[in-house]
Amino acid sequence: MTKAIRIERTGGPEVLQYLDVEVGAPGPGEVQVRHRAIGLNFIDVYYRTGLYPMSLPGGAGLEGSGEVLAVGEGVTELRPGDRVAYAGGSPGAYSEVRNMAVKPLVKIPDAIGDETAAAMMLKGLTVQYLFHRTYKVKAGETILFHAAAGGVGLIAMQWAKALGVTVIGTVGSEEKAELARRHGCDHTILYREENVAERVREITGGKMVPVVYDGVGKDTFQASLDSLAPFGLMVSFGNASGPVPPVPLTALKGSLYITRPGLMNHTSDRATLLGMADDLIGMVSSGKVKIEIERRYALADAAQAHRDLESRRTTGSSILIP
Repeated sequence: MTKAIRIERTGGPEVLQYLDVEVGAPGPGEVQVRHRAIGLNFIDVYYRTGLYPMSLPGGAGLEGSGEVLAVGEGVTELRPGDRVAYAGGSPGAYSEVRNMAVKPLVKIPDAIGDETAAAMMLKGLTVQYLFHRTYKVKAGETILFHAAAGGVGLIAMQWAKALGVTVIGTVGSEEKAELARRHGCDHTILYREENVAERVREITGGKMVPVVYDGVGKDTFQASLDSLAPFGLMVSFGNASGPVPPVPLTALKGSLYITRPGLMNHTSDRATLLGMADDLIGMVSSGKVKIEIERRYALADAAQAHRDLESRRTTGSSILIP
């Protein structure tokens, strides 16, 4: 028997149950992974609450790192003893040991530790597709990035700096503003106290920005549209404050564009995933992007980890330790 978090019904953090589970041998095309660390992400909350549908009863979590214990029939890419990490596939990362398909797994070099690997995959691959596949940012551009001190935000601040991009970042407190600036954010806006679009206008000399990256959702959506230059792109990649209400097309004044990208769409092709992962691993291995792990929770304390995440008490990345 091994321990895992299971969900039998959607709801609050209390539905996360820490249980004994039986894990058999991996099936054809599967490997068995012993987790050393598990990533904590807001998408886990979306599945837990039912915002994103999942089969119940089921597991939780989409990101982890560890060691391959066994491989099933037909598996040739991996072997027992390989260090691996992943972001995606079926929920089930909140576990000591699990069987899973090979498709989302990436080999991790010795230069990257297990905790770093677990904390970097989902957030780091998100930044990779945002900056290189959704809108290809270019040196000299100025962009707006919401939640600049969050887990995705801190990686984005460093990555943008490495690319020569100027970043305007929104944050919820002066403490978070200082954290974002330490990681490369050029200008910070306290979005609860300041008018975001007016500050963007001031910072850019009236030019506004060609792209806004918004993982907050309801609370920042209108400010994001108002901060765009004509023909600008609004990238809505999350909704930490709640889903955006229905919006008429006439809201896209200024010939604006809007997109709702998702990591799993970008990584569904394994060759693309491996290329994105190589880019991320290179950025982290070089030191250009450092993964900040602010909090570590025992796997048994997953419910408290969700409470902290939803209350926005966390910055950087948080992980669960099995």
